[in-house]
Amino acid sequence: MANGIRWLYTGSAAFDAMVQAIDSAHRFIRLETYIYRNDAVGLRIRTALIEAAQDGVSVQVLVDAWGSEDLDDSFWEPLRRAGADCRWFNPLQFNRIAIRNHRKLLVCDDSVAIIGGFNVAAEYEGDGIRHGWRDVGISISGPMVLELSRSFDQMFQLADFRHGRLTSWRRNKRTLSPETVSGDVLMNTPGIGRHPIKAALYDDLASAKKVQIISAYFLPTWRIRRSLQRIARKGGQVQLILAGRTDVWLSQMATRSLYGGLLRSGVEIYEYQPQILHAKLYLLDDKVYVGSSNLDKRSLGINYELLVRSNTPEVLRGGQYYFSQCLEYSKRVTKETWPGKRSLWTLFWEKVAYMFLVHVDPYIARHQLRILR
Repeated sequence: MANGIRWLYTGSAAFDAMVQAIDSAHRFIRLETYIYRNDAVGLRIRTALIEAAQDGVSVQVLVDAWGSEDLDDSFWEPLRRAGADCRWFNPLQFNRIAIRNHRKLLVCDDSVAIIGGFNVAAEYEGDGIRHGWRDVGISISGPMVLELSRSFDQMFQLADFRHGRLTSWRRNKRTLSPETVSGDVLMNTPGIGRHPIKAALYDDLASAKKVQIISAYFLPTWRIRRSLQRIARKGGQVQLILAGRTDVWLSQMATRSLYGGLLRSGVEIYEYQPQILHAKLYLLDDKVYVGSSNLDKRSLGINYELLVRSNTPEVLRGGQYYFSQCLEYSKRVTKETWPGKRSLWTLFWEKVAYMFLVHVDPYIARHQLRILR
């Protein structure tokens, strides 16, 4: 651990750390996730939460209603009987279904927090090579934990998605990027105006000479894409590790429609091979970003998202180690081999996928946000 941050390189390590933090809590536990499944991992975490609640620890759980639509509300009854407060974020209604909470966060006693890309689900358990999806997270101690705890409180109050509360959140979102000695807490909210994650990326990319990105779903804004191409053209190094195997084929097709232009600019593209890639890790010179946000239109402008940015040398070395490990299991895509034997039909559907995810989905979200004002 350095400056309060310890890397969690696998799902197994992340879930073990979550249970340990829950078991060690004395005052309160706050858990927030996009997907929570009724499987071995979900039951393990629930059991730990029940035992904590029975010991008098205050337990709050916030789960996105769309991400966990397959989870019946009765799953939470044993935990509620133990005294916990379990809520669904943005209960499903057609006129606001596009606005989702994609954050993953566990805070215990303002002393430890865990963030990353891991949902609470069995598919993430394993090492990401032989078994389980490939993902990454961090365990945090120190001043940053208090800021993360406060962010949970704000999201928990927003759970029912009342119009007045949503408006208040949008008015205050400019202040929701606190800095600590360990790094910056970056929290995106939907709507127009400044998005802290996107703003930070723009600033760091403007001067970056070495960029290493792992992104499960990669559909960056035009400005980010232009920055990556500019860095590569000027002799800098840009390496992207993207999904070779994916759980969202539409996103992969849209991403691959960008390969040609990126490759011609000198950007190195690799596709992770052994398992489904779900990690979100961005190394921009000495800056490290890790958390829930993908580099796509939904994460950067629609979802509620959470990233931590750090520039401590120890954290950077840990991020570089993880990147190099993923690179070993990735296959390089070159301009000589791309597009290869892709048919006109495949090319057509790549363009359709890109149009939907870059233009149609954000348009629907913006329309629904206007309704909620």
